[in-house]
Amino acid sequence: MTPTQQGSFHLFRLAGIEVYLHWSWFLVAAYSISERAASYSSWFWNLAEYLALFGIVLMHEFGHALACRQVGGRADLIVLWPLGGVAYVAPPHRPGATLWSIAAGPLVNLVLVPVLGVAWLWIRAMGPGGALGNAHNLLQALCVINLVLLIFNLLPIYPLDGGQILRAILWFFLGPARSLMVSSLAGFIGVAGLMLFALWLGSVWIVILAVFILLNCWRGLMHARLMARMEALAAGDSGEGAGSSRRSW
Repeated sequence: MTPTQQGSFHLFRLAGIEVYLHWSWFLVAAYSISERAASYSSWFWNLAEYLALFGIVLMHEFGHALACRQVGGRADLIVLWPLGGVAYVAPPHRPGATLWSIAAGPLVNLVLVPVLGVAWLWIRAMGPGGALGNAHNLLQALCVINLVLLIFNLLPIYPLDGGQILRAILWFFLGPARSLMVSSLAGFIGVAGLMLFALWLGSVWIVILAVFILLNCWRGLMHARLMARMEALAAGDSGEGAGSSRRSW
């Protein structure tokens, strides 16, 4: 359900983190670049926009990975694919560590909001025309893209960052299994809304994304049920052990 190293090209290694690019990225890139042909005077700028988009995604994923390492977790793989990127992180089994590992990704986009905004205003002040006109359009597009990614990722729909942040917060009060169950069920509601939005826009990509989220919500729910059963078994064994101890006294 998520991209892996299989069928992916190794790009580089940075700070001990391997970065891969899935083969399907090239197919979607060709389609997306051609769709935006009218936005610039040259295909070069369309390519620059698409590469910059995934540059933003990559910084977002590095935010997750580096934050996970900061709290003592393991993070050594990032895979980029047409739906964005996936940072394979394994933070310590604590709600606070999980919350920071997830929240650090959107924080990167939040920092980029004023950075891209200032760059766009600077280019705009220099006046339109020629390459500057293309640069102005590029930065304007990146401002919008970054803001959309930030807002979309913060939607409380599991497994988006917002849904995982919700799960980490609930973990403080409900425990790991019940928090995952609640956030997964909330994700189903979010998927329904996303499907309606996709139909309203007539967007095939949002439908594909909604299906991907739906499958991950289902996987999260199944994992939550398994965790709940394991917790119940552990509690039962603990109770039997305590009863034996009382009888031995």
